[in-house]
Amino acid sequence: MATPAVTLGIDLGTTSVKAALLEAAPGDPSGFVVLASCVRATRAEAEAQSAAAAPQAREQDVSRIIQALNECVAALPQQELRKVCSIGVSGQMHGVMFWKTNQGCEWTEGRAAPVFQPRAVSHLVTWQDGRCSRAFLASLPQPESHLSMATGFGCATIFWLLKNRLRASGFPVRLLPDVTQPASVAGRTSHAWLEIPKGTQVGVALGDLQASVYSCMAQRTDAVLNISTSIQLAASMPSGFQPAQTPDPAAPVAYFPYFDRTYLAVAASLNGGNVLATFVHMLVQWMAELGLEVEESTVYSRMIQAAAQQTDTCLTITPTVLGERHLPDQLASVTRISSSDLSLGHVTRALCRGIVQNLHSMLPSQQLQEWGVERVVSSGSALSRNEVLKQEVQRAFPFPVSFGQDVDAAVGAALVMFQRNLKQEEP
Repeated sequence: MATPAVTLGIDLGTTSVKAALLEAAPGDPSGFVVLASCVRATRAEAEAQSAAAAPQAREQDVSRIIQALNECVAALPQQELRKVCSIGVSGQMHGVMFWKTNQGCEWTEGRAAPVFQPRAVSHLVTWQDGRCSRAFLASLPQPESHLSMATGFGCATIFWLLKNRLRASGFPVRLLPDVTQPASVAGRTSHAWLEIPKGTQVGVALGDLQASVYSCMAQRTDAVLNISTSIQLAASMPSGFQPAQTPDPAAPVAYFPYFDRTYLAVAASLNGGNVLATFVHMLVQWMAELGLEVEESTVYSRMIQAAAQQTDTCLTITPTVLGERHLPDQLASVTRISSSDLSLGHVTRALCRGIVQNLHSMLPSQQLQEWGVERVVSSGSALSRNEVLKQEVQRAFPFPVSFGQDVDAAVGAALVMFQRNLKQEEP
């Protein structure tokens, strides 16, 4: 009997790396089961390498990301890694990293199992980068796309680097990757990697948004809500839909390419779990200034407990401390403040509600209903550990809300390659 083939999915996220192993479900060749998965925090935040970068610059140390990836894959069952026949890759979108030709990585053979490490690479300038001002973006050539340019997008960052390092103004198109269809094979592994055989197929990289949606959108009538570092709400557009050819920078909804030449309507807010993290960090700093030391994890759990006791509040928080791509200059605000709504529970409840309502204002339920949405599938690291945020999601949407499905970009990346292999096996 042939050894069952296994597919590895990898998601290189903003704060963590995840790997998942998929195999065909017993008795159902078209179905799949997740054999094992692993998550590792990257802790990769780094100081900007360019002295001219604004305080809003956001960069990551690539060596820490790769270290987390190697640790993540090494933690998976070795006997299953030996069966891997293909690898699907997904990652945070829009950022940019540079490397010297043929010097992107090096392999270390002296350990128990070979691993690779980055060599001659720049920092990753992430999608959260804010160095490109509105005036700078307005000075760039208009993209030949229905999507607008925004700070944090790789091409905008490259233009910024060209200008601030005094080089020629022509855009280096040669640096951009070729665009191919999902499930295409980008190449094969050049070394054995932590029990994964040499020569294993590697699929072209997928955006983590598309891979996340693909992992859980069972029907076209599902909308997918993911609340992690940021927050996204995505819905499938009807077959044949084509977005307008001219980008609208002020539009809160963007249309991203999806599988089978379709599009996803996406409201992607920059203000999600990171806003809660900012609030927790502020509280910890205040207490430190008062001479009290407390862990951020303790503050987070206590404030969620307090908010759970407050089923409602009149306090209104607009949580856009990071602005939005369609409203880059928008700031956060707190209104309807009364002396009866100043407890930690009231403020936390209002903050969770504000995060959800901000997204809902970008893509209202009425629009989802017009597109035929019948259910919201919700997940994400910020949502999984915050019961109050779950309550506010249920309050905001007039559809059934499912929290059972795991929106998982690593699983989605593996699933794309898994289904490709199934099609190739069909007679």
